[in-house]
Amino acid sequence: MQNISVPRLAERGVYRLLLAIALITSTSAFAEIRSADCARAAKYSESKRGVSMLVMQNGRTIFEHYANGGSADGRWPIFSGTKSFWGIAALAAVHDGLFKLDDPVSDTITEWKSDPRKSQITIRQLLNQTDGVEGASRLQRPSIRDRNTMAIRLPLAAEPGSAFIYGPSHLQIFSELLRRKLNGRTTTAYIEGRVLNRLGLGRLNYKKDAHGNPLPATGFELTAREWARLGELVLRRGNYHGRQIVPADSVREAFSGSPANPSYGLTFWLNQEAQSGREADMERMLDLPWESARWTDVCICKDAPADMVVALGSGYQRLFVIPSLKAIIVRQGSNARFSDADFLRLVLGHIR
Repeated sequence: MQNISVPRLAERGVYRLLLAIALITSTSAFAEIRSADCARAAKYSESKRGVSMLVMQNGRTIFEHYANGGSADGRWPIFSGTKSFWGIAALAAVHDGLFKLDDPVSDTITEWKSDPRKSQITIRQLLNQTDGVEGASRLQRPSIRDRNTMAIRLPLAAEPGSAFIYGPSHLQIFSELLRRKLNGRTTTAYIEGRVLNRLGLGRLNYKKDAHGNPLPATGFELTAREWARLGELVLRRGNYHGRQIVPADSVREAFSGSPANPSYGLTFWLNQEAQSGREADMERMLDLPWESARWTDVCICKDAPADMVVALGSGYQRLFVIPSLKAIIVRQGSNARFSDADFLRLVLGHIR
């Protein structure tokens, strides 16, 4: 081998093969998440009242840590992380033929047909929160007896498709649409049968009102390991332990942003603007009046891959899923000032 010139190797294709192997090896080494880096991230998380952290890569748990009263068996509120489970249920309903994402909502909620603006709203806009309906955080109050009726009567705050207005109203309206499509079967029975039970999840808090309507915007409490099952579903393109829960094409569609907010898909947050966008604390952005928030050219972490998707809950509850690294990262904790970007840089080894 030593007597063969590099040009001759190149002619035989061996040089290219060796170069390819070197590049793959280098990339794999760079992409490997190290437990020592995770430990540094866990220390940062714990300093910000973190209670649990779980990191999986290539189907293997490489780091798990519990502190401040957290435990592997202890469930913790994921707040708005609940929305992403309902987003998957919506994709399942599309696959089951109950509706299409671009169907007008007024085809089912016929009270909207006579309204020239509400009649334009599509199911996709409900799921990406660009329908223009008032966000109505008051829908989360336990005193409200019929959230669905209240939600469909809410006024528009903006033209459909023109603005991202975060709040519980959109999924509450979707819940009523799904209820009507199910012809007597409850929405909770549907999400359990089509999604949750297949992920091995049960005994969840739906925060039902007096009419039995669930609150899809929040409510679930999960262990880090349980929440990671949703991440496995995302990584495997809708498949969980050999069972296809939703089609792969549907899962990809959930990760397309809207013109009003390119960083939010169908109930999942996106990092697709990582290369050129500015880092933003999504929770702090959501605290702004919707008219003041600017959602174009923002990302969660510039140093994280652009294909990262996130299920996000208040108080910095996070499920990060990075398909290009085959990685799942769960972080749970009490409300404290926390930086997603700094945390991810630590996990990914950009800060040592």
